[in-house]
Amino acid sequence: MKISIDKVTINDIQKLREIGRSTFYEAFANVNTEDDMKDYLEKSFSEEKLKTELNHKDSQFYFARVDGNVVAYLKINLGEAQNENIDNAVEIERIYVLKAFHGKKVAQVLYQKAIDIACEQGVRYMWLGVWEENHRALRFYEKNGFKAFGKHAFWLGKDEQTDLLMKKELAHSNELKTS
Repeated sequence: MKISIDKVTINDIQKLREIGRSTFYEAFANVNTEDDMKDYLEKSFSEEKLKTELNHKDSQFYFARVDGNVVAYLKINLGEAQNENIDNAVEIERIYVLKAFHGKKVAQVLYQKAIDIACEQGVRYMWLGVWEENHRALRFYEKNGFKAFGKHAFWLGKDEQTDLLMKKELAHSNELKTS
């Protein structure tokens, strides 16, 4: 299975909206109320919000494709786009993969893309927030060397949830290559 990575452009907004909504729903619908999911999906994946995010100079989106089909995506934030004020860092805001492609190294390929960008930027840290109940994602990030360093609130509809903040110090060498 060959995985290709493409930068998302404003012309891809409908495909981004579709993969964003699909992957988030697959990941969290069974552990949240229908109303909270509907509210979150409508607000977070509206065309207007995605256009704003895509046009932000410090945010980047990438699709992972298998056989030409989008199966996952990555969103990273630099500088002012980061959700927390962490100096000398790049934030992985989202890595979401369709369930049919879990365990097929798609997330690892997207993660490596994020590492490559962080190294190009010359930052010292990569960081992210992950829901404390998302055990699959926690295992993935721990396996890749991330350590918890704090928490913040994440609202899904009317439900306040807790994200663990995790970060990894980067060595900026070829040893970072995982693919």
